[in-house]
Formats: sequence, structure tokens, C-alpha cells
Amino acid sequence: MQQIVVAFERQSNCDRLRDVLESTGEFSCLTCRSAAQVKRTVSKLRLDLVVCGFKLTDESCEMLHFDLPQRCVMLMVAPQARLELCAAPGIFKLPAPAGRAELLASVRMLAQLVQAGQPPAQRTQEEKELVEQAKAALMARDGMTEDQAHRFLQKRSMDQGARMADTARRVLDEIKTGRDA
Repeated sequence: MQQIVVAFERQSNCDRLRDVLESTGEFSCLTCRSAAQVKRTVSKLRLDLVVCGFKLTDESCEMLHFDLPQRCVMLMVAPQARLELCAAPGIFKLPAPAGRAELLASVRMLAQLVQAGQPPAQRTQEEKELVEQAKAALMARDGMTEDQAHRFLQKRSMDQGARMADTARRVLDEIKTGRDA
């Protein structure tokens, strides 16, 4: 069972996410409401995975990210507008409200990276542009919102165990050749 820090400003959000993650039997969660608590918990217990909101009672999670050890992986769960305000590289983002399956898939993927000792790869500018092109193509072809297109790419990437840029490339190829994405 892997231990995870769940950190949100509101205790009810901590409790809700803890319940979802612990219901699988794969994770044990420690909840925190302040960045100071997260730092102490991560340091004392040498934990590597933090699931958090946009801000905590004493600072933003973006600022917290800079204070965590480099081995730590952070998944920020927040409304898309808030996620767009976060420019720190290395923070994984999941738009809220996220479904149970999306949350679990994201946490499982990051937990596997942590267990394998692999640092999460950051997207290059070229890869970011590829993802943006795929989202734009999905929006134009299927009438999706940007958030829906992003979630589509994210879910498909997780289902196929592929990087988001590779999935975006495949989706663009499928759209160009007229196959269903």
C-alpha cells in the first residue's frame, strides 16, 4: 500500500479524495490543510506523491511545489481556470471536477512512476504544440470544448499507456486520414 499526501484547503475536499483513493485498497492517505504540514509530512515520512488543490491555508500549491524535494511528484486537482494560472513546470494537472476513474488513473500512473524511480518527463515546447493542435482538431471536428478535448486526450493516453504527445500525434493522424479518433 502506497502512502500519499492529500492536501486541500477544505477538510471536506481532503476527506472526499482520501475516501476515493483508499477505497481501492492501493493507497493510504495522510491529509493536510497547510503547506507547512505537507512539508513536514513529506520530510518526516519520505513520501513522494502529493495530491493537492490550487492553494492551501498558508500558500499556493505552486509555491509549495518549489519547496518539496525533487523526488516528489505533485498532482494538482483544480478547476481548469485555476490550473491555467499555474505555470510551474513539473506539476501534473487534473481538471476538476474529475471523475473517480480519471482521478484513480492519474494517481495510479504517477504512483507507478514514483515506485519505478523514474522522474516524470516534462513536455517539450514541440510536444505542447502537438497537444494543442490535437485539442484544436478535436474541438473543430467533434464540437468539444477545450476541457473536453484535453480530457479525451488524457484519458486515451492513460488507457493506452502512452505519453500525451504520442496520443496527440495519433489523433491528428487519424483525423487527417478520416478514421475515428
